[in-house]
Amino acid sequence: MKSGVFLSLAFLFVFESLLAQKAKFDFEEETFDFGSIKEENGSVSHKFVFSNVGDTPLIIQGVRASCGCTTPAWTKEPVPPGEQGFITAKYNPKNRPGSFRKSLTVTSNADPASKVIYIKGMVETRPRTAADMYRYKIGDLRFRYQSMNMGKVTTEKPFTRSFDVYNDSENEVAFKDQVYKPEHISISFQPNVLAPKTKGKLVVTYNGEMKNDFGYVSDAVKIYTDEEKEAEKSLRVIATIEEYFPPMTQEQLAQAPRMKFEEMVHDFGSMKKNATVHTKFTFTNTGKSPLNIRAVKPNCGCTVSKLDKYDFAPGESGSIEVEFNSTGRRGNQQKSIVIFSNDPSAPTQRLIIKAKVANLS
Repeated sequence: MKSGVFLSLAFLFVFESLLAQKAKFDFEEETFDFGSIKEENGSVSHKFVFSNVGDTPLIIQGVRASCGCTTPAWTKEPVPPGEQGFITAKYNPKNRPGSFRKSLTVTSNADPASKVIYIKGMVETRPRTAADMYRYKIGDLRFRYQSMNMGKVTTEKPFTRSFDVYNDSENEVAFKDQVYKPEHISISFQPNVLAPKTKGKLVVTYNGEMKNDFGYVSDAVKIYTDEEKEAEKSLRVIATIEEYFPPMTQEQLAQAPRMKFEEMVHDFGSMKKNATVHTKFTFTNTGKSPLNIRAVKPNCGCTVSKLDKYDFAPGESGSIEVEFNSTGRRGNQQKSIVIFSNDPSAPTQRLIIKAKVANLS
């Protein structure tokens, strides 16, 4: 009986001794400072060296970086007690100017099971090239974007904005008088001849009243140069057109039309994919002058709006029927329908429809 108790105690002692045995990190450094690095020189890396000062082999199960800009690598084999292993951190400074501090979380069988090490430094921004600043290239000319955005344009008077163009060649490039454009847009060049490696301007003048539309609009334009290749350059001019209303007194506003909706948001809730649903947004002209709806513009081809008439007397109500088609869509959806009217207090109003598209039986 005494021998049995002795064996049990011995077994328990050995078991507890085994449980007490742990692998343990001892890093030469837990934070590394790269100092100042140049963005144009590309990625930098540092190897963190550690020793296993524990009693059992150390096994790294994974290393998770706090940022996609940091790529880790590590010793994949078990590190015996007294031996060394490594964790490498590779940092990519591209498009990340300024100071940085990133962490790598190491998961292992060591005590503790989670360990965090750090890299830090300062990225010096690389000099920007013409290709960086003017990303869209046609022939020898570079543009910032394919679309020239006029921003908000009103119907009060023509609006002018200039856009940079860069000659990326070793030769002069001359603009021709030939320009393909709609009547409400005019385009000129400053200068008419661009010297090599120099910047010029495309000057665009936009007549919002002549366009006779509202909201977001887009027009194709083409300009021509004397280049042998790609002399024709296709661009777009985009704008958001709003009606201009001159300043009005409180008395004038009180006599104006006013478009008031009963509700401006409708949630269809859950619906099947490849299905069509409908709703109506009801409104009333609560003003004292005739209301005219200038335009109704959904922001998606999946949404169709219908309006039976566009003129409403004071006190008269109407409705805008909206159809939403869920074909090709999945999950939470939110679409808008923008209403443009002669209500000077709210000439642009936005209706919202929502839905959750799923496989429903």
